[in-house]
Amino acid sequence: MKKFAFLKPIFNFIAIGLLITTLSRIFLFFLFKERVVETQDFWYIFPIGLRMDLILLCYMSFLPALLITFLPNNCIKITNKFLVFYSFLFLFLILFVELATPDFIKQYDTRPNKIFLDYLIYPKEVVGMLLKSYLVSIIVTFLILGVVLYLAFKKGKKYFHTHPADYKFKLIVFPFLAFLLFFGARSSLTSKRPINASNAVFSTDQLTNTLGLNSFYTVAFAAYSIKNEGNTKMYGKMEEAEAIARVKKYMTVNPNDFTDPEIPFLHIQNPDTLLKRPYNLVIFLQESLGAEYVGILGGKPLTPEFDKLSKEGLLFTNLYCTGTRSVRGIEAVVTGFLPSPSESVVKLGNSQQGFFTLADALKRKGYETSFIYGGMANFDNMASFFNGNGFQDIVDQEDFDADGNKYAFKGTWGYSDEDLVVKANNYFKAKGDKPFFSLMFSTSNHEPFEYPEGRIKPYDKKAATVNNAMKYADFSIGKFFEMAKKEPYYKNTIFIVIADHNTRTYGKNLVPINKFHIPALIMGPGVPKGKAYDKLASQIDIPPTLLSYIGAQFETPMIGRNLTKIGPDVKGRSIMQFNDINAFRVENKVVIMQPNLKPLQFEIKNDTTLVPVKLDEELAKDALAHVVTAGNLYKENKYKLRKK
Repeated sequence: MKKFAFLKPIFNFIAIGLLITTLSRIFLFFLFKERVVETQDFWYIFPIGLRMDLILLCYMSFLPALLITFLPNNCIKITNKFLVFYSFLFLFLILFVELATPDFIKQYDTRPNKIFLDYLIYPKEVVGMLLKSYLVSIIVTFLILGVVLYLAFKKGKKYFHTHPADYKFKLIVFPFLAFLLFFGARSSLTSKRPINASNAVFSTDQLTNTLGLNSFYTVAFAAYSIKNEGNTKMYGKMEEAEAIARVKKYMTVNPNDFTDPEIPFLHIQNPDTLLKRPYNLVIFLQESLGAEYVGILGGKPLTPEFDKLSKEGLLFTNLYCTGTRSVRGIEAVVTGFLPSPSESVVKLGNSQQGFFTLADALKRKGYETSFIYGGMANFDNMASFFNGNGFQDIVDQEDFDADGNKYAFKGTWGYSDEDLVVKANNYFKAKGDKPFFSLMFSTSNHEPFEYPEGRIKPYDKKAATVNNAMKYADFSIGKFFEMAKKEPYYKNTIFIVIADHNTRTYGKNLVPINKFHIPALIMGPGVPKGKAYDKLASQIDIPPTLLSYIGAQFETPMIGRNLTKIGPDVKGRSIMQFNDINAFRVENKVVIMQPNLKPLQFEIKNDTTLVPVKLDEELAKDALAHVVTAGNLYKENKYKLRKK
């Protein structure tokens, strides 16, 4: 074993790091035990925590491993100085944020996150607050950190100095070491996706879930997410008050219905008919189902089931999605939030709790809320976002795996759409007469376009094509409604089938507007049958429109329009985000804003032909107002409901 003594710094770093995070997790468990034990299988926080801690520490160990292996023995003094500094720096930081965690949880009900980083901007105010409210904690923290610094000077050599070793032997050992660190960092050799915070989600209690993480990870994730939060100033500057006023004039809200100046867009939305027992709501979100694949919208003849169903509800023929990723579609359909140059709020750190969703609004009305998905809900941080914002039950691939039922097909992205609809139908039946809201999310319209054989007559000779996958997804839509119509819940439910976005979004224009055209169909009691809504509309208009059919009064901060209240004289509007380019469209006019450039305006002859025209300065200001507002609402935490 002496031959492997040169690896001692790495093993000690990981061992001490695990000791810190594990002891902290045990302490937090007992500190918040009364709440944590209310969660079924609460003990999961410990194996999940060990996994997440190893991921973090293995990532941190890559650099020391490289230096220990490849620097020659005559550089060992320099190497050892670096190892001591590096190891104690990160162990010190890990310990520091863990020591800060108990009080942070007491204040914010979650581990340190972006708010923790925001505090660093206001050191004077924060230090004053800490000294007044957390003096004992500060004293204990400094005493512990002082001991650690003392040990760093006294014991650093013992724990973090490497030893000379045969250079060839180190090179032989390195592939095995690298494999172990890689395995530890990814925590899997089979998953296509890196492990993230969503993998710690196993309950409906946000705090319990975060105990399965460690605070260095949550702070580092928040810091990493800052780069994705976008800088709206790259399009131009506008005072917040002006931006709010310009956005409000596009809404279908009576000025007297706004309810809270601190949450600028919070307003009351009244139904046409107030029901004693409001209707359920089911959103069936379709992966990549662009209008070009929908026969009833003039696309390819791939959607016979959707086309037939369009006679039973309200079809949106001129609807445009807000972006090109699933999380952008989820953002629009579930939260109604404006698209921005930032990442979708599904992935941003400051929106993982207390951010408005339909689930939160309906949960407050007594609805049971769920997300049902054939794939892994940790993808794109969905599980974490949903869990923190009103979704009580998250059903994903692991639940399919565990229930013992025989399903049709499991592919690269999870279970097929056919399996999804069977699972969802059984789930809804089990609700009885309880009101529920559910988001179903399909997977089959995604490369490599896998689906079970024998369900469709292929459109293309080759099986695995986008056209055939679209046709199979349509088959599954038909199967879902065939089953649902036989169940009691059907007559009490508002349904919508809507795409998250199109497939590959490309084109010669700055914004390929034709690729943003998507289908949507609302069905249910009180919804016009066989009708079409032909006016230009945006994906963010869908959630307020859905609420109008449910039969209950809601207070929401949604900026989108209730399309049931749009008069013939109101101009249609849509908003699209394409990478860092924003398009604001009103009827056939579109203003396109690019970073650090003057806005451009075009007249749309058709969705693929944009003719440059003179810029309408007022329209350009309206476009800028919507982007500025999105940034302000997110950064200032003003897209939310009032506390209960």
